Amino acid sequence: MTDTTQKINLLGLSPAKMEAFFIAIGEKKFRAQQMLKWIHQYGEADFEKMTNMGKPLRAKLAEIAEIRLPEVVYEDISTDGTRKWVMRMPGGSSIETVYIPEKERGTLCVSSQIGCSLDCSFCSTGKQGFNRDLSVAEIIGQVYVAAMSFHGPGERRERRITNVVMMGMGEPLLNFDNVVDAMHLMMEDNAYGLSKRRVTLSTSGVVPMMDKLGEVTDVSLAVSLHAPNDELRNQLVPINRKYPIAELIAATNRYLARLPDRRKATIEYTMMEGVNDSLENAIELAELLKQVPCKINLIPFNPFPNSGYKRPSNNRVYRFRDHLVSQNHIVTIRSTRGDDIDAACGQLVGKVEDRTRRSERYINAVQLDSNQ
Repeated sequence: MTDTTQKINLLGLSPAKMEAFFIAIGEKKFRAQQMLKWIHQYGEADFEKMTNMGKPLRAKLAEIAEIRLPEVVYEDISTDGTRKWVMRMPGGSSIETVYIPEKERGTLCVSSQIGCSLDCSFCSTGKQGFNRDLSVAEIIGQVYVAAMSFHGPGERRERRITNVVMMGMGEPLLNFDNVVDAMHLMMEDNAYGLSKRRVTLSTSGVVPMMDKLGEVTDVSLAVSLHAPNDELRNQLVPINRKYPIAELIAATNRYLARLPDRRKATIEYTMMEGVNDSLENAIELAELLKQVPCKINLIPFNPFPNSGYKRPSNNRVYRFRDHLVSQNHIVTIRSTRGDDIDAACGQLVGKVEDRTRRSERYINAVQLDSNQ
């Protein structure tokens, strides 16, 4: 019997790497386009059913390769139509992926790591600690699972996913190469065919990698800001101590300047009652962003157990928004979707075998507070 652990998983191969694979086994490189379509457009994982490839080639593929899909261990659908999948990764940890349907688009929120190393204070993912980066196959596999959930294998998929955001578990720029390869697959015509405007990478501000990103791709950019000054952001987003706001803003402008069109960055700002939701904060934020081509996405905090933060009142959110609008900023307020299945922004936790022991320290701190 063939040792399947030695087989190459074709699910995660970029177009260039797929061509290299077929050339290496003595085949023409056009086979790569056929394989990409079978996997990503038809959802076919059985080589025997790939009828435009000869029988000898199908037999060869079965010996040396496989299409190994993520293991879905849980799926739920919210009352508002939001879907959440929990997928178990090799090693026992799991990640979460969320699909948000809207009138004119369907957005998939994809994870890049098991857990997260950045420990933002208002994010439940960060409290789970960090295990490892996801492979290209594990990242694109989330898109595969969601895309194929709307029809049976072997049928050409419907275009139900119109947008992908790298905003799930993890910091995408800390898993740079795998994330970039996965995004290229998302935009590949023979795979998912998404526009560069509809693939968005969200970062907490890993400044050197933002510059590197601009050298290899032109996907849309979202910046997790959450505070208008360094003192507050140091508390909420610890990476700010290494790359403060002035450096982050400069890197954002450098990235946007590279784009061939006039796209804007999305500035993500999670609002927490009494923390960063005052009118003074809004005044400071409006001034900070006046030279940044951007749209501001206000995100009322989505509670999770023992977070220590509260969601602000609608009046405070609207007052904050109204000041930004008065200063000629484009502002949206993100509606909470999927919170009844813990699929809202900041609520993704998966199951992380934590190598950092952060989750243990967090639980101990919570227990200490509850006993006082």
